[in-house]
Amino acid sequence: MSEESQYSEHPGGWIEWFCAHEDHQFLCEVDDDYIRDPFNQLGIKGRFTFYNEAVNMILHPTSPEDQDLEDERFLEVYQEASDIYGLLHARFIFTSKGSAIMRERYLQGKFGHCPRIYCEKQNVIPIGLCEDLKTARVKVFCPRCEEVYMPKKKCADIDGAYFGKSFPQFLLMTYPDLHPKYQLLPDTQIKSNFEPTLFGFKIAGKQGSKIKRFEQQIQINQIVTQPIIQSTEQNVLLQEQKQISIQKSAQQQQPQLQQQQSTQEQITEPNHKKKNKKKHKN
Repeated sequence: MSEESQYSEHPGGWIEWFCAHEDHQFLCEVDDDYIRDPFNQLGIKGRFTFYNEAVNMILHPTSPEDQDLEDERFLEVYQEASDIYGLLHARFIFTSKGSAIMRERYLQGKFGHCPRIYCEKQNVIPIGLCEDLKTARVKVFCPRCEEVYMPKKKCADIDGAYFGKSFPQFLLMTYPDLHPKYQLLPDTQIKSNFEPTLFGFKIAGKQGSKIKRFEQQIQINQIVTQPIIQSTEQNVLLQEQKQISIQKSAQQQQPQLQQQQSTQEQITEPNHKKKNKKKHKN
């Protein structure tokens, strides 16, 4: 694979060509000077076989031709170049210039919107759930419900390590105006348990999904109020049972009272006749 056949002569370097792919629309263009800086390459070089060739491919001023994409050797270097660029991209977006670019793309809705209806098409931010390559694809984080979702846009070729776990929180802390100023109205059940971190550390005042916290609060309220409701219900049942038992006992005693009244009448009737006879004789 010669250097002349590897790249075309038309303007537009490898970085512009790579980021212009439909699957790579979440990525921004990293500066050549940033890539060349040895400090920014620390911890990356030893992880790849064709590192120098891959970096030269990334920094090449022209884009590859279609016939080069059929070359096996080119594809091997291209795969490493993609991952190297992705890891450098994950560092570049934490710089002032990189974060400013991502901020503008976020405000323009380039990363998509939250799928929840009550989030009202809130713009989302790319996030990786793991810092290691080839572990998980890129996801999107909603600043309103603070939950992670699969992106609707085509991002099949984007590794989550190209962004990392800390980027959404870093962007929101760097630009506080990006925080949504709306009330959360949860209506869905969240199965995942996402917890926001910044460079591996928990963030003060951040407890993860707002929907999850809302559901937990409902459960706590149910646990607290359940004994009160149960005791109230038990008291009502006891009162009803007492009333029923009183009615039953009254019904049972009524025949006995009737018998007692009839016997008393039978006893008093002869006595009353005797008294009348005595009065008559006198």
